[in-house]
Amino acid sequence: MEISHIIGYILAFFVGITLGLIGSGGSILSVPILVYVMGVEPILATAYSLFVVGTTALFGGVQKAKQQLVDFKKVVLFGVPTILAVFLTRKFIVPNIPEVIFSTTSFSLHKSVLIMVVFAIVMIAASIRMIKPLKEKIINDDTKLNYIAIFSQGLFIGFVAGFVGAGGGFLIIPALLFLAKTPMKMAVGTSLFIVSVQSLIGFIGDIRPEQNLDWNLIIIFTVCSIIGVFIGSYLSKKIDGEKLKTGFGWFVLAMGIYIIIKETFFGNI
Repeated sequence: MEISHIIGYILAFFVGITLGLIGSGGSILSVPILVYVMGVEPILATAYSLFVVGTTALFGGVQKAKQQLVDFKKVVLFGVPTILAVFLTRKFIVPNIPEVIFSTTSFSLHKSVLIMVVFAIVMIAASIRMIKPLKEKIINDDTKLNYIAIFSQGLFIGFVAGFVGAGGGFLIIPALLFLAKTPMKMAVGTSLFIVSVQSLIGFIGDIRPEQNLDWNLIIIFTVCSIIGVFIGSYLSKKIDGEKLKTGFGWFVLAMGIYIIIKETFFGNI
């Protein structure tokens, strides 16, 4: 086994720990680990990430459900539009993007570079949400929900998640908090179930005959991540979630900036 793969599997524990602690951030870690540490091609890495994060989030979601921290009504409410959007994006939009999107005599923009740059932009947007303190107290009130806004947000989240191979938890949790008026602890558990279903459906939509998936890598990475999610869920009872969210936000911001600089100035474009 290559040393880069061993390092990648060790880092996979942190993917699960992050999901277990804050209900999001798994894809923000898994895609860069797969691409930059384990050498997986970016488009393939987004597919791997959907499987890893979807399976890991499912284990975390079941654990939260046992603690009665999942609102299944809102899983359906957000899940239907996000699943629809992520499946269509992975099945039809991503495969039909040309390998070379734009080219001149001195510059070529490749599909893989575009996906990584968009992913980095999503990371930076997510980091700002994480760094910003949550000042508004959320009161669980299902009587005044804006269903059109929730459906529209679900479609947007599904498109973004499908395009960059992310679970979308960093977008789902704010939507659950402010659009669906869900308390934070309930939002984390609910987010895990939504992330799980939409990621696994997205992965199914991504499977094509010409793809050569490394199932050995996928399974080992996923198992390490699942172990991590149980560790994260345990630690969540002992660590201040707000401080953790802020610290992780700064890390994600740094990673997003690094990816943009690497792909635009030092990538093979």
